[in-house]
Amino acid sequence: MIKMEDLKKFLGKYCGAIVGIIVAIVILATRLYDLIIGILVILAGAFIGNYVQQNKDDVKTKLKNWIDKM
Repeated sequence: MIKMEDLKKFLGKYCGAIVGIIVAIVILATRLYDLIIGILVILAGAFIGNYVQQNKDDVKTKLKNWIDKM
């Protein structure tokens, strides 16, 4: 028989994992992953664009070296 104290220890130790599993199930069940992937792609594009804008000379040099290797 499971003791209440053992159950509290288990939930205290694995609470984050349990919540993560529940959130993942909700995301999969509601097809929110399409929206999440879209948002991540947009954020990645914004990050890359900002990096290129801030480091134009460095990016240009790295890109030229990469193209020369091909």
